[in-house]
Amino acid sequence: MAYRPSKKMRKTLLGGGAVVLLAGLNAPAALSFAEDRYHAYKIDQPAYKAEYGSWERVNIPKEYRTNAIHAALLHTGKVLIVAGSGNDEAHFDEGTFDTVLWDPAENTFQKIPTPEDFFCGGHAQLPDGRLLIAGGTARYEVLDDKVKRAGGGMRVKNENPDKPLKLKKGTVFRSPSGVEYRAKFDVTVPKAKREFEVDYFESGQMKPWKTKVTAAEQRVFVEAVDEGPDAVTTDAAQYEIVGLKGKEADNAYGLAEKITMDKQDFQGIRAAYEFDPTAEKYIKVDPMKEARWYPTLVGLEDGRVLSVSGLDDVGAILPGDNEIYDPKTKKWSKGPFQYFPTYPALFLTKGGKLFYPGANAGYGPADKGREPGIWDLKKNTFTKVPGLTDTDQLETAASLMLPPVQDQKVMVLGGGGVGESKKSTARTAVIDLKEDNPAFKPGPDLPQGTRYLNSVIMPDDTVFTTGGSEDYRGRSASNILKAQTYDPKTNTFKEAAEPTVGRNYHSEALLLPDGRVATFGSDSLYDDKDNTKLGKFEQRMEVYTPPALHRGKDKRPVIGNGPENAERGATVTYESADADRIATARLMRPSAVTHTTDVEQRSIELGLKKAGGKLSVTVPDDPTLVPPGWYMLFVTDTDGIPSEAKWVKVA
Repeated sequence: MAYRPSKKMRKTLLGGGAVVLLAGLNAPAALSFAEDRYHAYKIDQPAYKAEYGSWERVNIPKEYRTNAIHAALLHTGKVLIVAGSGNDEAHFDEGTFDTVLWDPAENTFQKIPTPEDFFCGGHAQLPDGRLLIAGGTARYEVLDDKVKRAGGGMRVKNENPDKPLKLKKGTVFRSPSGVEYRAKFDVTVPKAKREFEVDYFESGQMKPWKTKVTAAEQRVFVEAVDEGPDAVTTDAAQYEIVGLKGKEADNAYGLAEKITMDKQDFQGIRAAYEFDPTAEKYIKVDPMKEARWYPTLVGLEDGRVLSVSGLDDVGAILPGDNEIYDPKTKKWSKGPFQYFPTYPALFLTKGGKLFYPGANAGYGPADKGREPGIWDLKKNTFTKVPGLTDTDQLETAASLMLPPVQDQKVMVLGGGGVGESKKSTARTAVIDLKEDNPAFKPGPDLPQGTRYLNSVIMPDDTVFTTGGSEDYRGRSASNILKAQTYDPKTNTFKEAAEPTVGRNYHSEALLLPDGRVATFGSDSLYDDKDNTKLGKFEQRMEVYTPPALHRGKDKRPVIGNGPENAERGATVTYESADADRIATARLMRPSAVTHTTDVEQRSIELGLKKAGGKLSVTVPDDPTLVPPGWYMLFVTDTDGIPSEAKWVKVA
């Protein structure tokens, strides 16, 4: 829609003071100033907002501004914003870990005591509405030119079957040649395993029992006591644990893995917690067996959660050791073995298999685990799917299950090359998993090559996409101040109002219960085109109001009284004076998003009947479509205007 202001309007826009100012500017500067004023006027017009939507900055008191690394919507309607140390090594060294709880309805904030560094952990919604958070940061990376002491993994052995071995951070391991290394963390090695072997003489009499002891093992990262390359070793050796004496010294020792002066990557933690939205606090549960940094947590159809990939306790990517959390027992068990790069996008599909579109958020070799496919957890088989282009540019790609989930279509949008590559792609693609031989088919291109795009499913079955950058972490001032809406029915994009805050690495976006979209975070490497000015973490929040909410500000349909709980396969009824004009009903799972990865969000089509001022909706009887948990119930009218959400718990 074109706007051409009148002479009177132009005079109003510029104002008397502005005319004086323009007299002292050159022509291009004057033109730019006028254009900016006109643009601000244009996007504030009701007709523009009704066509493209609008953006509004959130007023955040200074004490609540934080580095939003993770964001999750809770069934209380509040948003949990988790920073941990927030990619700030000074905060990590001080043990300053941050979580902020934001209430969008009241725009109020509160600090939540944060017991661990959840920076770059994983999260998933649980059936009772709690949020599972597992993994995080044990140690920040040290780049090649900053490594002063050789470091690496030490396997600590305990041959004592009667008690575990507990070693404190700082414990010294001494090599046969006298070189010493310090443990960087506490480590507990379980008791050795004792087995009794029974045998018999030819006469049938039992021989005396023989005892077999198998040493227990745990790994810890160690660093040389002295600086310099003399402590580098690639030779296998047994290491004395300094301070142990007698039998304890005989039963315990270290076995060195490779100890080098190479770059030392981030290291993960094993800790796991549930965040209770009612008590508004973290509750500790059993830790994972493996330490994980950059893991994906994905909810399964029975309410359990699968934890996949991540960097371990010595900074190596896990080779495929995955784990499953049971919220009933609060314990972890071994999951199916399968390798993925870190933060892989994994979507629960009809039948219980997981679909991996190839999208991930980094870390891992370029030639391993990058191809998309279907993972059958029961058989532990992985079937690759064809058709996707630019497969070398799936890192930092966006992906989601298109609405409604019954269509079983998955979309990939944008992405970049592995690591700090300058490559980015405008490619989008869609795969229909209901087909006999599913394969990706091209979708419409994005306006330009885009990494870190945030994509949010809307109540009207469209997908809102926003932000991103063309280069790695917004280098060379490459943030993209654009947004667009994708319509799965027409396979097209439509322009949306432009955000005013750039979003790249460490940014998030999620749907709020009132139908708006909140955006958080961003972590530019540099703030200028020449890459000379180091970037700062973006702490501003911005909220997008879609066009329908401007068109129907005073006529949003309302969901009235009705049940808060629903069984799968059941029909539940709500009062609504607007029942006659309702066109669709959707259950929408709340997001838990980080690093462009949001495997939680999904939109479920409900059967709909309406009569006599009442709405009756039927929930599908399939836990692989509707995993247990809390959902937002939205209804949308024949003009495409959505209601505010009503929270419903599905068991």
